[in-house]
Amino acid sequence: MSEDIKALHDLKPVTIHQPLLNSIPPSLLPRFDPVYVEHYNRNNVGRLHTHQVPIEDFRADPTRYLISYGRAAGPDVRKISEQRCPVKGGEITVRIFEPKSVIGADGKPKKRGAYINFHGGGWVFGGLPADHDFCKRVVHDLDGDVVAIDVDYRLAPEYKYPTAVEDCWAAFEWVRSQKAEELNIDVNRLAVGGASAGGHLSAVIAHMCRDNGFPLAFQLLIVPVTDMHSSFTPDGKFDRENTPYESYREMQFTTALPAARMEFFHKHFLGVPRPEKSADDWKISPIFAPSFSGLAPALVWTAEMDPLRDEGEAYAEKLKVAGVEVEAIRVPGVPHTFAHLDEILEGGKLFNVRSIEALGKALRG
Repeated sequence: MSEDIKALHDLKPVTIHQPLLNSIPPSLLPRFDPVYVEHYNRNNVGRLHTHQVPIEDFRADPTRYLISYGRAAGPDVRKISEQRCPVKGGEITVRIFEPKSVIGADGKPKKRGAYINFHGGGWVFGGLPADHDFCKRVVHDLDGDVVAIDVDYRLAPEYKYPTAVEDCWAAFEWVRSQKAEELNIDVNRLAVGGASAGGHLSAVIAHMCRDNGFPLAFQLLIVPVTDMHSSFTPDGKFDRENTPYESYREMQFTTALPAARMEFFHKHFLGVPRPEKSADDWKISPIFAPSFSGLAPALVWTAEMDPLRDEGEAYAEKLKVAGVEVEAIRVPGVPHTFAHLDEILEGGKLFNVRSIEALGKALRG
């Protein structure tokens, strides 16, 4: 019997092992908090991420693609309401969280600070549910001293850059000039904050406040996007060789924010190609803002297992060099989404405690 014929007679079934879709890369697995690994493998592995489906399909039925777990329910507060805020070309919704009023020695309700929140989601996903519980927690824990206002800015690709920036600035000005008396807010005690794309928007708004002479007491920057230029080509491709941030190379295939997801956000938010170079580039990449002096004090959170880690820390360093009061906290072993996993991750619990402490220090009268 020839060798070829023998090989055919000896042929056995082949078993091929392929990792499940969107698995944590084996090289990164030991570095993740094991609690996150357990929950991610139970809830996420094998599912498409939202950036892996056509945006039209997602908009038609988001519930087919969304998965949520690990978020602690926020304590209740006295009043939650919604109002419509005028913006260029329309209106957006803002959600307002109010505590019970504190009566001062003069028998009148005391003025309150305000925390204005911009949600994350890559400027494409997300909405008012994203930070609902955190806003409740801020208002509850600061016990009558702070109102929280969550801004439902318009999303890309239906509304590309600069709409999100313009909406958030319009909402900030609206709160400051139109709602301060109604909500009993001290306009000298305003803070902005948000995660990821919301961190980007908060950073930009902080610069705009400084440039317009508006007092800002604090900025809470949570895993912020600060540089959409250096890690991507103009048509939105991840530029692995030229990115100045080692975390992008190190975490290219990480969960829950691989570089491919950032490519998706780049293309949908900025268009293809992205806007040509202009004096407003810093509103896309605030790390290139012409000046960092005189900005509001900041708390900058980064996550070890996040490609945005290094640009967030570079942004914090720019604030520090400019003389801005800044604290930077890197949480070990956690993904980009750690602040939304405060029911299961110690890093998420730490985020709540330290963030609310910082907001209280900045906003209490």
